[in-house]
Amino acid sequence: MTIYDIFNGDADGICALHQLRLAQPANSVLVTGVKRDISLLAQVQAEVGDQITVLDIAMNKNREALLSALDRGAQVQYFDHHIPGDIPAHPQLTTFIDTSPDICTSLLINNYLDGQFLIWAVVGAFGDNMHESAINASKTLQLTSTQLDTLRELGECINYNAYGESLQDLYFHPAELYQAMHHYRDPFTFIHEEPVFETLKNGYLEDMALAKKIKPEVESTAGAIYFLPDAPWSRRISGVFGNLLATAFPLKAHAILTKRADGGFVVSVRAPLASKTGADKVCEQFETGGGRKGAAGINCMPENQFDRFNQIFNTTFSHNAEHNR
Repeated sequence: MTIYDIFNGDADGICALHQLRLAQPANSVLVTGVKRDISLLAQVQAEVGDQITVLDIAMNKNREALLSALDRGAQVQYFDHHIPGDIPAHPQLTTFIDTSPDICTSLLINNYLDGQFLIWAVVGAFGDNMHESAINASKTLQLTSTQLDTLRELGECINYNAYGESLQDLYFHPAELYQAMHHYRDPFTFIHEEPVFETLKNGYLEDMALAKKIKPEVESTAGAIYFLPDAPWSRRISGVFGNLLATAFPLKAHAILTKRADGGFVVSVRAPLASKTGADKVCEQFETGGGRKGAAGINCMPENQFDRFNQIFNTTFSHNAEHNR
């Protein structure tokens, strides 16, 4: 029997798996990648009796591979907060899926484990830009404001490491980052004893300084759209830059379009934090788009689709703004 852990390479996916394997240790095969590499189940050729745990990966992008694994006799546990599409009814499949805008996979795992490693769920929620959810979840921990800020910074840095067009853009392979973290039950000990955090923090600050020099390409009552160049720093910072803008301007939507080497764009969309809805509706109208209500993306949008994107973005979020008045 082989145990597979399939997880998103961002903070939410890593912190979810970290909690689970602290509670339920296993010698598992790790399957992950850059944040946008979500068609991960297809990498696993499961057999009868194998156990697969999936964390923070959209089911609707992995449905065919999921059904194939189930048909071959694998047992699958599925934890996620993205829109799943139709969930198969199968005796070998157990799902823990909640698409509420205030929940992330790390918080789902925390609930599943009855709060055994809550502090890591807080890190994951901060990394997924769910600051309010992270703060609410942390109340029983009785942390100081300085400690909370440190956990927020750690979550953001772990999340920052996941963004890139390929693994070569990242400071650490997400599996390597998970393995470094997994020695630590306490995130503060991890911060003080591992050089990983300092490396990511310095890279984050350097890349963010470059991003902050970029002015929006389009601004409207709905929000703002930014263009970032085809460069490793912009691919790394695109998601967390969107999170920063969303936090700074909670009534506005934001889109970060990062130029690809092939001439298209990688797109990150953040709905206004005040409503946390609409991002998925924008991105799902494009072939490689998907995500959740508060945050979504398009893996490859041709340049000639920008005018259409701009129109959909403004229509969607102008409507949301009117609705929330």
